[in-house]
Amino acid sequence: MSAKRKLQVIPTSKEPPVPDQNSVQAEASTEFVNNAYIQEITNRALAYLEVGYPIHLCGPAGTGKTTLAFHIAAQLTRPVTLIHGDDEFGSSDLVGRDSGYKKSKVVDNYIHTVLKTEEEWSSDWQDNRLTTACKQGFTLIYDEFTRSKPEANNALLSVLEEKILNLPKLQRQGDGYLEVHPQFRAIFTSNPEEYVGVHKTQDALMDRLITIQLDHLNRATEVQIAMSKSGLKQPDAERIVDIVREMRQLGVNNHRPTIRAIIAIARITAHFGATASLKDAAFVQTCRDVLNSDTTRVTRGGKSEMDEKIDEIIQRICRSHVKTRKTKEA
Repeated sequence: MSAKRKLQVIPTSKEPPVPDQNSVQAEASTEFVNNAYIQEITNRALAYLEVGYPIHLCGPAGTGKTTLAFHIAAQLTRPVTLIHGDDEFGSSDLVGRDSGYKKSKVVDNYIHTVLKTEEEWSSDWQDNRLTTACKQGFTLIYDEFTRSKPEANNALLSVLEEKILNLPKLQRQGDGYLEVHPQFRAIFTSNPEEYVGVHKTQDALMDRLITIQLDHLNRATEVQIAMSKSGLKQPDAERIVDIVREMRQLGVNNHRPTIRAIIAIARITAHFGATASLKDAAFVQTCRDVLNSDTTRVTRGGKSEMDEKIDEIIQRICRSHVKTRKTKEA
């Protein structure tokens, strides 16, 4: 390390950190479904974080990346600083900026016949969330970080590798470098590069991350989530999940419908006191409204066929479940 660098070192306290206005305390949700599938991913992520490596949860929208990130962060028992990627971000939005100037004036009239006056101007620096997390040893969740322009994330390179945050605007005050707190951890999430609004990030940054690829949750997990979020019984939750998974296989809507559609249908069905049945008009109409999110992809003669596709899938799944139940009862 260069002798010219002056590091600002924050003493490590033995007291548990207290969340500030830029952080939250992540806690495990009672509705969170933590089965063997989720626990295996969580254990891998925690192992990487405990060694000191940042993790990157990458996958299509609706695969639970942000929820999983908060669940993992809750296991670390540190306050969480959340940043959402934004195309308008600059590095100052992560690190901080000068918010004005402060003036101090000292008047010395100790000897009544002599008047001394000293004035000093200094910039008023305001930390942003990355700097706060690095100082306090918080867990950083950078959600959809690839929606920020690559140059905005340059400050992360030295943070993740050398454990130093470069603060060039404070060099004139002698605080140009901040030593990152030893308990600082970082969790990144992103969508695939083919998504609209996503930037290709620097190879240097990706090389510092351990990427865990996520896909849609398995059927058993989706059924558990539907039950947990709505209170529906398992047979109803299974029908809803199978309808959504069948729709997903059409491949016309960029990995959709997602787990969000399952949760929405399950909650609304429960709200109506309905059942996942062909005989229940409220359930059928809810499926149509929730699943018909893009009417331009499946058309015939300029007219959407999505309603027909949805009805066809609802009928097939519901009849299949009825047939299976009767076979088991026999």
